[in-house]
Amino acid sequence: MKATRLFSIGDVRTADVPIPTPAPGEVLIRVEACGICGTDRHLLHGTFPSKPPLTLGHEFAGIVVACGEGVSLPEGARVTCDPNTWCGTCENCRRGRVNLCLRNVATGLGRDGGFAEFCAFPAHKAHLLPSDLDPLHGAFCEPLACTIHGIDIGAPVAGERVMILGGGVIGMLALQLCALAGAEVMLVTRSDSKQALGRSLGAAEAAGSEAEARAIWPNGADLVVECAGVSETVESAPRLARDGGRVVILGVLSAGQKVQIEPFDLLFREVQFLSSFINPFTQDRAAAMIAAGRVRLDPLISRTLPLNEAAAAIANPARPGEIRAIVLPGG
Repeated sequence: MKATRLFSIGDVRTADVPIPTPAPGEVLIRVEACGICGTDRHLLHGTFPSKPPLTLGHEFAGIVVACGEGVSLPEGARVTCDPNTWCGTCENCRRGRVNLCLRNVATGLGRDGGFAEFCAFPAHKAHLLPSDLDPLHGAFCEPLACTIHGIDIGAPVAGERVMILGGGVIGMLALQLCALAGAEVMLVTRSDSKQALGRSLGAAEAAGSEAEARAIWPNGADLVVECAGVSETVESAPRLARDGGRVVILGVLSAGQKVQIEPFDLLFREVQFLSSFINPFTQDRAAAMIAAGRVRLDPLISRTLPLNEAAAAIANPARPGEIRAIVLPGG
């Protein structure tokens, strides 16, 4: 089969590899769709930990075609993969912080992932999807699950003002979740087209810069959710929070990257500065929301591409205005 693999830092290629045989407790799926995440680019450049050589891709869904010993999932079922497999025995797992597992093995980062025609992974990490669901929508379960965790931490409530920084897929999902919670949402992104899309997805306001956002909401937001993963927006997030407000960092910056924060400002205005990492126990919730059509996903699909174009798409920056590119390994 064909698979797009990270051979070493800076070297991603599509190559021929054997179709995996599912081990006991594993499921083999025919991958239908796999989203290209900014983390895949971090992995390529060595700014996020991984264990090459391996097949990339952690946002994917497909059809069960074989099961290892002890697995009861029916062949032909459509499933999405929760890529994070925690150990359950380390200190962090034992205190319920499974997303901080000291021995977590992530599909697409620590073991072969979904940029391939077939993928094997632990069956207990396969979450059922409706048989009639658009396969492209299944690829959004993992990013939605991560976003749900971040919004759980931020805990917006009806009537609050929420500012979303960044118009990528996480920002657009966070916008919708906060609107569903009854919050008044502003999207902050330089892209005019993304501002327009944000309004169509439920944003009451849109701005292109910190200054514009301040002009619209002079007192700031009850909750600021940083979804861009760049130093500029991380630094501006506390400034855009109102007194007593909250900041949640959802965007991923490169390992080792530093930003400037004024602790006195956080202290004097009692601004909570929080962070959110991956998807502890939220994959089922994401799958259920997608199955029920509670979030709009079609407007977030910028393009689809075949597997033989995946390596080039990962190696290059996202196209201007692009929200999510999805690889279709089956063509």
